[in-house]
Amino acid sequence: MSIEPLLSVSGLTKHFPVKRGIVFQSAVGTVRAVDGLTFDVAPGETLALVGESGCGKSTTGRMVLRLIEATSGTIRFAGRDVRTLNRGALRDLRRDMQIIFQDPYASLNPRLTVGQTLGEPLRLHGLASGAELRRRIDELLTEVGLSAWHALRYPHEFSGGQRQRIGIARALASQPKLIVCDEPVSALDVSIQAQVINLLQDLKRKLGLSYIFIAHDLAVVRHISDRVAVMYLGKIVELAPKRSLFARPRHPYTQALLSAVPVPDPAAQRTRIPLAGDVPSPLNPPPGCRFHTRCAHAQDRCRVEEPALRAVGDEGQVVACHYAETIVPPIIVPENEPPYARRLAALRKLTVAAKAYSS
Repeated sequence: MSIEPLLSVSGLTKHFPVKRGIVFQSAVGTVRAVDGLTFDVAPGETLALVGESGCGKSTTGRMVLRLIEATSGTIRFAGRDVRTLNRGALRDLRRDMQIIFQDPYASLNPRLTVGQTLGEPLRLHGLASGAELRRRIDELLTEVGLSAWHALRYPHEFSGGQRQRIGIARALASQPKLIVCDEPVSALDVSIQAQVINLLQDLKRKLGLSYIFIAHDLAVVRHISDRVAVMYLGKIVELAPKRSLFARPRHPYTQALLSAVPVPDPAAQRTRIPLAGDVPSPLNPPPGCRFHTRCAHAQDRCRVEEPALRAVGDEGQVVACHYAETIVPPIIVPENEPPYARRLAALRKLTVAAKAYSS
């Protein structure tokens, strides 16, 4: 029996008009930031969105929460059409859908104490008041690895890693089912990244959470995700279970991304796949396959016919490439590559050795 998805997105599109003029503005173009995304997130699943800067990952996450209104498409959460909800119904739904922002410094109000920040969603949704409110705040802080007395402090009194833990606690306050993690560790040191990632995994297992995890770091994605969606210029070019995608990437862009992942092992044999040129402008995307201007396997068909996402193989991979079956994926990630935790340990040893050498 198939599991009903918690979140179902179909044909999601976001176009930003480009206007010219100061008083009498006129539209001169359209930025196609997100252009027809379709994906599901199952209960208890972590779906990672990866790709270069500007591919539409964060815009997608914000549209799912209706922090940005979509141009077209459908978003269904637990059977409800998110885009048709009125203001009151949307506020109720946001109890179940929260976000962890990328910047732990800009995402917290500097005028509010941590206790006031965490108490705000509890009061807003009528979840706690009085002594119960204080108890719940202490519980949230403890859950993310902080102390109850931290509730009396202001954000500027914390480190970046501690601030991100506060952001996680705020997202947990309303007891959500889905959390959009918008690059939650990209602004943190490597050792702190590991702590926050492990915290997110522990909370997922304990609370039964689902994540949309937006990231650049494919090592982090490999550590935390269940499935991975690779985006390029507003579209998903490959969607697959984590194990299948890292073992046998089908799309040339996915192969190039994985080949760029650093491995802290000088003896590791890897194949680098450099990409020529820059990402085309979303204001004027190329016809046909949007990746054909940088693809070494591009043929005449790629320049005129846009490939549709289709199943390739029997491992749950879907790929938007005309020649996915004929492109032989190189060995770009060794099977014995150390997992993320061991890679972090190796990086820390290199850092210590460098400091000892410089002193």
